[in-house]
Amino acid sequence: MQVYDTHCHLGLDDPSTADQDHHNAVAARVTAMLVVGIDLATSTAARALTRLPGVRWSAGLHPNDATSFDAEWPGLCELARDPSCAAIGETGMDCFRDRTPIDQQERSLRAHLALARELDKPVIFHCRDAFEPMFLVLADEPPVRGVMHCFSGGVAEARRALDLGYLLSFAGPLTYPKSDALREACAFAPLDRVLVETDAPFLPPQSRRGKRNEPALVVETLQKLADVRGIPLAEAAEATFANARRCFG
Repeated sequence: MQVYDTHCHLGLDDPSTADQDHHNAVAARVTAMLVVGIDLATSTAARALTRLPGVRWSAGLHPNDATSFDAEWPGLCELARDPSCAAIGETGMDCFRDRTPIDQQERSLRAHLALARELDKPVIFHCRDAFEPMFLVLADEPPVRGVMHCFSGGVAEARRALDLGYLLSFAGPLTYPKSDALREACAFAPLDRVLVETDAPFLPPQSRRGKRNEPALVVETLQKLADVRGIPLAEAAEATFANARRCFG
């Protein structure tokens, strides 16, 4: 069995933890990881982590940091043109925090979409309390390949994302007792359109609530996905791994 953590931030909280977290992941049969950039510095650091087997990386600017767009964007574009860059993002919209005006988030999102089309790379979407404004932007833009990272909606939001052609990636909240709507969305989505992730060091699964997350723990989320769909763990691992490779190359 091979497992793919399609969204993590190795070393974000402490660079010295990256090697041990990677070791723990491989021991748990998490043999592939996408380390996601949230600004120029972390995207550059993500590229450097390809020294670790099975690690791929992305370049992008988190919507909560969109006020830094003018300063960061030239460097991010240069990074994204590296053939080893697997995806653009994370980008998107976030209405949970109000530190970044929504028009600046939209400007950054549209720039990421244009870059992804230019380079023919998938986009990693962040969406927190912002489905309606973000879907309006995405429906207004030419299509791109992409992933709704840490999907947090129900069936209605899942249907809209799937209709736009995106994959849905499920993280630790899938395992939380009150996440019934999220589990309904997980059961609703076709098996060939779902992924799993940790968003480590954030959002640990239920067994580690309140503690630091790491890629090895994606297996717990994968087990919940398998349970929700009524399939064996190995089948869920095979499907999500294949989906990730099809998306990210």
